[in-house]
Amino acid sequence: MSDPVAPGPGRNPAPAAGPRIPASVSLPELTPKALTLGIVLSMALASANAYLGLFAGMTVSASIPAAVISMAVLRLFRRSNILENNLVQTAASAGESLAAGVIFTIPALVILGYWQHFDYWETTMIAALGGVVGVFFTIPLRRALIVDQPLRFPEGVATAEVLQSGEEGGKSVWYLAVAALIGGSFKFGEAGLNLWSATYEKARYVGNTVLYGGSNLSPALLAVGYIVGLNIAVLVFAGGAISWFIGIPIWLAQHGHGAIPTDQAGAADAANWIWSNYIRYMGIGAMVVGGLWALVNLRGSLVMGIQSGLRTFRAGSEGGEGIPRTERDVPMHYVLWAIAFSVVPLFFVYLYVVKVVGVALLMAVLMIIAGFLFSAVAGYMAGLVGSSNNPISGVTIATILSASLLLVALMGTGSHVGPSAAIFIGAVVCCAAAIAGDNMQDLKAGHILGATPWKQQTAQVLGTVTAAFVMAPVLTLLQKGYGIGEPTLSHPNPLTAPQATLMASVAKGVFHGGLPWGMAFIGAVIAVLIIAFDQVQASRGASFRAPVLAVAVGIYLPIELSVPIFFGGVIAHFAKRFQMSRGAARDPEIEGASDRNGLLFASGLITGEALVGILLAVPLVAAGRNIFAIFEAPPFAWPGVILLFGVMAALLWSATSGTRRR
Repeated sequence: MSDPVAPGPGRNPAPAAGPRIPASVSLPELTPKALTLGIVLSMALASANAYLGLFAGMTVSASIPAAVISMAVLRLFRRSNILENNLVQTAASAGESLAAGVIFTIPALVILGYWQHFDYWETTMIAALGGVVGVFFTIPLRRALIVDQPLRFPEGVATAEVLQSGEEGGKSVWYLAVAALIGGSFKFGEAGLNLWSATYEKARYVGNTVLYGGSNLSPALLAVGYIVGLNIAVLVFAGGAISWFIGIPIWLAQHGHGAIPTDQAGAADAANWIWSNYIRYMGIGAMVVGGLWALVNLRGSLVMGIQSGLRTFRAGSEGGEGIPRTERDVPMHYVLWAIAFSVVPLFFVYLYVVKVVGVALLMAVLMIIAGFLFSAVAGYMAGLVGSSNNPISGVTIATILSASLLLVALMGTGSHVGPSAAIFIGAVVCCAAAIAGDNMQDLKAGHILGATPWKQQTAQVLGTVTAAFVMAPVLTLLQKGYGIGEPTLSHPNPLTAPQATLMASVAKGVFHGGLPWGMAFIGAVIAVLIIAFDQVQASRGASFRAPVLAVAVGIYLPIELSVPIFFGGVIAHFAKRFQMSRGAARDPEIEGASDRNGLLFASGLITGEALVGILLAVPLVAAGRNIFAIFEAPPFAWPGVILLFGVMAALLWSATSGTRRR
């Protein structure tokens, strides 16, 4: 599924026949105030999404919230225009996308033990160069995917619609601000004041097996479910149900209580131990099959897009006279030089890791090939079904698995740096693919509005590079404050980092064994069955589809994270139906405003909780303890917390269903 998730309940209206701002009209775009605001938002949204991705295995699309904030802030200046606002969201959304590429891979280096902490310059270099390569890989594909092919690019179209409805920007920003305050307060009450626990869980032994149920009480997860919509939320929960309600009971029934360590004898501890050591590896098999299926499914359109892009390369367009302003990309010779320049420092990073020139050169070549291929896949998928089904995790796992098998042949199974070398390759590819999908969405919005492509591409590069500089400090704060990956004595409830943990498991399993290949095979079979079901649904023209990567993520996530995501999807569905019953179906203005208000409120909940979570890590690191805690143990029982969580859901419902014509 989309590693960055996209608006589920919103509309995707068809764009107008021509751009809003004709090519003959030139408005200020790449202005100092737009760049400054875009860069600040890029760093802030990168930080927030780093927390969310490590926590829940997902990030959220930042284009629409950034567009609304831009409209509210730039309105304070005497002169601003729609193309400046578009440039702000272009730069800002780069941070969110880069965060996905980073947190899905680079924490694996700490989980593997290659790093004890996040190396600042290596992390920054991998993130910045991988992201910049992703931007430049998509430049030759812009015309092929945005102009020549009738792809939807739902987030890009929705962002353009929001910007064209700019008169609502000043009011809509309050949905973001109020929700951020609520989400941040909830997080401070739980993680700061220690008023309640973040998770409620119950488990009991039944005969020779175990039954488990639980939920995380996070507003951010509720909001994630709202944003992705009911279809994806149901699939994520279904994946969790496969693991926790079917896989764990069957495993324990087969192996017996004697297979459980004595210090994990409690029912809840036993369920978590079985999931951590065995069942979650089904997600690896499902992810690999899902990524390969995405490539097979896209083969025809992907080849067409790459061929069209290569024709543009050969044409060598320099963006000079005779080319309309709205079709001027960064000149192709600059693109080639930028890619070549990026490969050189990456080669030396790889050489520092493996100490062998030939292997480092092979890694660099493999990175370029996989990076271009998967950037094209990400760009096409973003246009086809939006970010919510962009196979970033799947293609990254496929990259790491392929790289690991190739490196094993060169370095042997006993290599202690082999798994880390594979992660370094996957990290660059993942950053490139994440940025590529986001870049194409932004360029689609710009195409509708009449923006200048090379200016958007410049903003994307600047947003990517500046966001890269905050990634290592944020990851370090989160590692020291909460822990990342496996539980330890000092961090018994760490940020799970599901994708990074999975990447580490794949690389380590190929080199050193120990990977439960049987479980991975079962996951692969499940993925094949889901793909078959989805094909049946497609042939029937059914509205409910089953993208396999959504289920695969659910298999790999703890069920406690899937439950609030599911309820968020339910809220989105029924709030939408309620709004339609009140006449929104006959009034597109009400429907569009309702969708945007709900999306902005959900985005605010996520942003507030994530930023407070990061800020709380500062005193945890500095003082070595939670200085805000007023109770040693959370005093509020779970019914009170669930009631508070219900109030949060009601507010989210109200933001959507309460919209009326003004």
